[in-house]
Amino acid sequence: MGEQTTELEASRRELDALLYSVSHDLRAPLRAIDGFSQALLDDHSDKLDDEGLIYLSRLHAAAGRMGVMIDELVRLARLSRSELERADVDLSAVAREVARGLQLANADREVAVRIQDGIHATGDPKLLRVIMESLLDNAWKFTARRPQAQVEVQAARRHGERIYSVRDDGVGFDMRYAERLFGPFQRMHPEREFSGSGIGLALAQRIVRRHGGRIWASAQVDAGATFYFTLERKRA
Repeated sequence: MGEQTTELEASRRELDALLYSVSHDLRAPLRAIDGFSQALLDDHSDKLDDEGLIYLSRLHAAAGRMGVMIDELVRLARLSRSELERADVDLSAVAREVARGLQLANADREVAVRIQDGIHATGDPKLLRVIMESLLDNAWKFTARRPQAQVEVQAARRHGERIYSVRDDGVGFDMRYAERLFGPFQRMHPEREFSGSGIGLALAQRIVRRHGGRIWASAQVDAGATFYFTLERKRA
């Protein structure tokens, strides 16, 4: 047992060192690229033709995206190390709070949100909120083309386990590529059509797994998607 503890501590120290490197060492050259490209745009744009300005703008935007990706990778790594608390969580209340935030941030959108009353779960309150944020943000994003979008949050007991779900009537996706859903920075649609860091579903999957549950999806192209998850191991 002592040897295992020592190995675990060594692994954690290695991960801490890697996180530090990602957070600090990689940011230095990235900040230089971002800063100098912005300086060129601000101070020397008159010396560039239209094509040169386009290239420079793309370089500046790419540096910004890389910064976001670094932030999300660090967040993903830290999530795997955080201590797991357990408490009774009112997921209905959490979902309503998250939905209100999305509605305020997207006041031009018309999204009808139906959240089942009395959905409770046992788990880490902060991490369960991240799940709801990830899944509802995902639903909001991929219903953007709907003039009157529909989003539902529900829970039901099936075959002895509690299954939570978030459904939308957005663009959906081809189930042939469903295995890519939960990989970091994996996309089912081009970034030019739907922006985002590509980390939300990966975060949700890791949180669900830490609680002993599972997560999966069902979808159809142009007919919406439903994400299901559990927070405990299925009883035999």
